[in-house]
Amino acid sequence: QVQLAESGGGSVHAGDSLRVSCAASGLTSSTYAAGWLRLAPGKEREFVAAISVNGGYTRYADSVKDRFTVSRDNARNTVYLQMNSLKPGDTAVYYCAAVYSANYYYTGRTATEYNYWGQGIQVTVSS
Repeated sequence: QVQLAESGGGSVHAGDSLRVSCAASGLTSSTYAAGWLRLAPGKEREFVAAISVNGGYTRYADSVKDRFTVSRDNARNTVYLQMNSLKPGDTAVYYCAAVYSANYYYTGRTATEYNYWGQGIQVTVSS
């Protein structure tokens, strides 16, 4: 059974940093591409960042580029999202997602590309 478990969310002030983690089980590391998407109140689910199977390729939404960094530790079967210079507009529930991929370059940027999802974790940024 595949499980993705997010951790590390919370409430911070604008300008602060936060790192969220996604621990995978039931998925063999280095066989799946992973991504982070977020859902804010009154908005549609939004792509944030994605990382390829071996971590060599990443993709970011324009709104978080140069502030967020996605990474993975395949030995720990965990994907991370380091968020710096947080803004109130980053407030959302953040979801980790994964999809098996044989393409080492692949980074999915839409929700429909992912098969597995975590429960989501709240990140709140106050001004």
